[in-house]
Amino acid sequence: MNAVATRIRPPMLAAGRGLVLSVYGLAVSITLFVLAVLSIAFILLGIGVFTTPVVLEAVRRHANQRRVWAADWSGVRIPAPYRPFPPDPRRGVTGQVERTTLLLKDPATWRDLQWLLVDMTAGTVLAVLAAALMIYPIESVVLAAGLWQVFQDGSPYWYGFVPVDSQLTGLAALALGAVLFLLGLLAAEPVLRAHFLLARVLLAPTPEQTLAQRVDRLTETRHEAVDTAASELRRIERDLHDGAQARLVAMGMNLGTIEALVEKDPAQAKKLLAMARESSAEALTELRDLVRGIHPPVLAERGLGDAVKALALRLPVATEVTVELPGRAEASVESAAYFAVSEVLTNAVKHSGGDRIWVDLHHGEGMLRISVTDNGGGGARIGSGSGLSGIERRLGTFDGVLAVSSPAGGPTMVTMELPCVLS
Repeated sequence: MNAVATRIRPPMLAAGRGLVLSVYGLAVSITLFVLAVLSIAFILLGIGVFTTPVVLEAVRRHANQRRVWAADWSGVRIPAPYRPFPPDPRRGVTGQVERTTLLLKDPATWRDLQWLLVDMTAGTVLAVLAAALMIYPIESVVLAAGLWQVFQDGSPYWYGFVPVDSQLTGLAALALGAVLFLLGLLAAEPVLRAHFLLARVLLAPTPEQTLAQRVDRLTETRHEAVDTAASELRRIERDLHDGAQARLVAMGMNLGTIEALVEKDPAQAKKLLAMARESSAEALTELRDLVRGIHPPVLAERGLGDAVKALALRLPVATEVTVELPGRAEASVESAAYFAVSEVLTNAVKHSGGDRIWVDLHHGEGMLRISVTDNGGGGARIGSGSGLSGIERRLGTFDGVLAVSSPAGGPTMVTMELPCVLS
């Protein structure tokens, strides 16, 4: 019985979702399309300058909701192609005109309006079909139970292509309903997926938009990488100046003093030699720490997996690391991934309040995927000035992405993806 319920549940769920799309989706698409057309037409009268941004923003929210449903209900991912608005938009009438102009110049706006037309026609047909394949057979059970007499008004009641006017034809309708139900078990989910695939044709970025977005992102991350490299060089210079360099200078002065005292006061010279030896050891330690901060030796010698395991061993929180990497990525990619993981782990230890961390590293479909999960209190998010924003910029240099799931109460999962090929 459980196996049957398990088999029936997904198609029935797809039918319910198809019903939602065919009723709610159709009503909202028609309403927004009419309002958008009227609002754009009224721009010449001046009214549309104030209404168009509101309506088009509503269209985008409606399209984004469909993107969310596509990913959650059928696993169809539809990226958003919208151009970002410039910061600090002007207020008043001038700001409204500028915002309206930017919206109308964005090709994604017109593709959204085309999608509304498709959604209220072919999209609705697919949504209704996904629902009907599982819901329509219920009527055949009602007819076979003898209630066909209630619907009859002197002429046969048609169920599909079966005229129902007797108990025998009611059973024939039941047989047709069973066939449709079996067809629904097989086709409801694919039909619902076809609805979202149709939406993706218009809601996803065109190849030209994808290329433009990629160029813009790479340009932005290149500037950020240059700034980050300059900042890192300044940090290294400061650490050398304040640490190892100062100790080496002091050690040189001590050696000069020792040279003068070695014959006059051997005991004092011996003390200064001990101090010089300590200074040299401390300088060596600081240089090793500095080198480890630039590129850890364990990363160069043993690869990303072992480097992350070594990193986890130094944490005060129990950390479990799972590695499935059949090879090694480029040194620059490994370094970026290592320092990104290091920062995420540091944030988890400092801010999560959890007592356990899980790290998973694996490679598939040309992508290095890393997830860091903690059982803390949640609330982490990517924002201006946060450590996660810095990680996002670091990964962006390599066309990588960062995603954070951290609901209130936890757990927190930070997922990183870097395109690369293992050797």
